[in-house]
Amino acid sequence: MPANLTPQYLEAEQAFKEAKTTAEKIAALEEMLAVIPKHKGTEKLQADIKRRLSKLREEGEKKAKTGRQDPFLVERHGAGQVALVGFPNSGKSALVGALTRAKVTVADYPFSTALPVAGMMQFEDIWIQLVDMPPVTAGEMPPGMGGALRNADALLIVVDVSSDDCLDQLEGVLGLLGEKRILRSESDLEAGARGHTLEDCMVVATKVDTPRAKENLEILKEYLPPGLEMVPVSVSSGESLEVLRRRVFELLRIIRIYTKVPGQPPDMGQPFVLKKGSTVVDMAAAVHRDFPSRLKNARIWGSARFDGQSVPRDYVLQDRDIVELHV
Repeated sequence: MPANLTPQYLEAEQAFKEAKTTAEKIAALEEMLAVIPKHKGTEKLQADIKRRLSKLREEGEKKAKTGRQDPFLVERHGAGQVALVGFPNSGKSALVGALTRAKVTVADYPFSTALPVAGMMQFEDIWIQLVDMPPVTAGEMPPGMGGALRNADALLIVVDVSSDDCLDQLEGVLGLLGEKRILRSESDLEAGARGHTLEDCMVVATKVDTPRAKENLEILKEYLPPGLEMVPVSVSSGESLEVLRRRVFELLRIIRIYTKVPGQPPDMGQPFVLKKGSTVVDMAAAVHRDFPSRLKNARIWGSARFDGQSVPRDYVLQDRDIVELHV
């Protein structure tokens, strides 16, 4: 039976042939597997792609065990990992420095950030990891950086609106993310490929306190792709930095859940962090892996109709709910 391979598959196959790093090869193979027509004529080809994927992933693990650490690998901490990507001197490092305690290098010359720098940003009672990535240019990204961007939970696209080439910066980053298959379609992700959709991204317009910023902001708004939000900020004046903290939290699509022991006040110290849409059963699993099978019922304070209401196992939790599990 003929394979009838699509142009999308052939494009991904060409990307695999041109890939230089293990991360880029894995990403291309994942896309090949996602877009290949699923029928009897491609069964052997699908099996071959899976075999190659497995081999590359094993090689990556071996390198990590032998100390050949990926310089772009940043261990995840906190409630989520958000990577900042942008052109040279776009304000990424200054932004991370203002929102976290990370020791970033802020300089007037380009490419002052050679390797990722991570810092922890506080939002109310949780911490979110921000990662300042080395700068990119139109069509160019440091080898190996693509894997780190794919693995992040969300991306901040940083654009300098004091510059008249701010639209070129935005289009350059979006074009590069698409070219490197970091930005993908929802169907690709559902098929198992790693990456992001525009829903995982947000534009941060920096240096809004400069003379040309207002005019340039209007230009960016006009050409901003549908579904992509933009938050204008200024590090020097502090404008909208607190707004940005909340928007980053919302971008991660997570919720904070607090626990309560029967007969005692709730523990409001350190919440459990779950994905938005999580249920009572998901919360039980986060507390202990045996709890879902032992769960009898749960009581909710917060989003329920009345405090202490008994809810079913599939009840969808909301941010800042208090949950009392009965097992």
